Amino acid sequence: MAFEGLTDRLQKAMEKLRRKPKVTEADLRETMREIRLALLEADVNFKVVKDFVKTVREKAAGAEVLKGLNPAQQIVKIVNDELTKLMGEEAVPLNKAPHIPTVIMMVGLQGAGKTTTAGKLALRLKNENHARPMFIAADVYRPAAITQLQQVADQIDVPVFEKGTDVDPVEIVREGMEVAQKNHNDYVIIDTAGRLQIDEQLMDELANIKELVNPNEILLVIDSMTGQNAVNTAQGFDDKLNITGVILTKLDGDTRGGAAMSIRAVTGKPIKFVGEGEKMEDLDVFHPDRMASRILGMGDMMTLIEKAQKNFDEEQAQETMDKMRENTFDYNDFLAQMDQVTKMGPLENIIKMMPGMANNPALKNLNLDPKQFAHIRAIVLSMTPEERENPDIMNPSRRRRLAAGAGRPIVEVNRMIKQFNQMRKMMKQVTNGNFNGMQNMFGGQMPGGKMGQMAMNRMARKMKKDKQKRIKKLRKLRKKK
Repeated sequence: MAFEGLTDRLQKAMEKLRRKPKVTEADLRETMREIRLALLEADVNFKVVKDFVKTVREKAAGAEVLKGLNPAQQIVKIVNDELTKLMGEEAVPLNKAPHIPTVIMMVGLQGAGKTTTAGKLALRLKNENHARPMFIAADVYRPAAITQLQQVADQIDVPVFEKGTDVDPVEIVREGMEVAQKNHNDYVIIDTAGRLQIDEQLMDELANIKELVNPNEILLVIDSMTGQNAVNTAQGFDDKLNITGVILTKLDGDTRGGAAMSIRAVTGKPIKFVGEGEKMEDLDVFHPDRMASRILGMGDMMTLIEKAQKNFDEEQAQETMDKMRENTFDYNDFLAQMDQVTKMGPLENIIKMMPGMANNPALKNLNLDPKQFAHIRAIVLSMTPEERENPDIMNPSRRRRLAAGAGRPIVEVNRMIKQFNQMRKMMKQVTNGNFNGMQNMFGGQMPGGKMGQMAMNRMARKMKKDKQKRIKKLRKLRKKK
């Protein structure tokens, strides 16, 4: 995942500070040097790094110790605030036309993931805005570009307007807009041509399309794995087209993350979405404050909670919480929860959103192979209804039968049952606001140190408030019934 190297280096620099009872000028100088090197290694623009370090240093040197925070934690807060500011402070929503259709022009170089991202955006608009989007296939140069767009559109049931590869792209867009207005589509997403690099012919064509449709959004799709080149690309497209925003793709790949931290500072244009996966659902709003928190290894609980809320049925979630609290959580519930969790995305990404988990050594011992889910499912499905409802009756002969039925080694069955029992015990504690069980998993220390503990305390308070809200909501629902 993006930022792992940066997160690791920043965490080490901050950990050095935390061990010191008093932060001296020399300590601050050393920390600023570590931060500067970490950012440069992450391929952040040199001028951006220089300005960032200067601002943090000035604020850290001149700030008074905040109430309840030691100097090290205060510096962490300053770095967090400045990272957030660097990336744009807050999420920027899509522009919307006063009258339909809202026109979104997707631009970018070849290989950035423009067509797939167009599909992800259309699906998001369908699911969250109940919109009726339409694609216009305006890339007539890349082999099979129109076929790819149609395949993406078929997956999400969105119409495509295309005229083949022998018609001028500007004329295709003109006719497509007439069809969209006739069919009352809410959004028109124009999939334009790309090149391996910026050239005059491409820019002239894009400028002509822009002049014709006057789009509400010109979204530049950039492969975040291209590092500093991504910033140069953004600058080039912005100079010619005056883009309105950026979508960063492949942020889950082996990337140093410099693009996310440089683009806003260099171009002044916001990152509106990030792609962190291959599924059509894997497009998220870019929240600068949450990304800053992730970069500093403090997790991203808000995104994790939102993903959970999006994929979990509220009444079912409350029933599950009650079962966990009462220790009546069984294998049927386990199977249902496993299905819900897999909908949220790769398990590794989910775990890393928890405070202190981005580079936690304990993660290296976890087997996060997706095949493991299939194996666990096979074991659970080999159980009788009685065994699923009564986890405590799993004696050796039953376990041997399960291993044979699922085609898995007996050691794997025993391990799964042991992990289930440990999880059941820990979740009972957590749902009652006691995080000791989680601490025990990490050698008696909460991941992320004091920052992790603070984040977990906030999570506990939020869980308590959410529980009270859910109880009130369920009472209202039951009264209506």
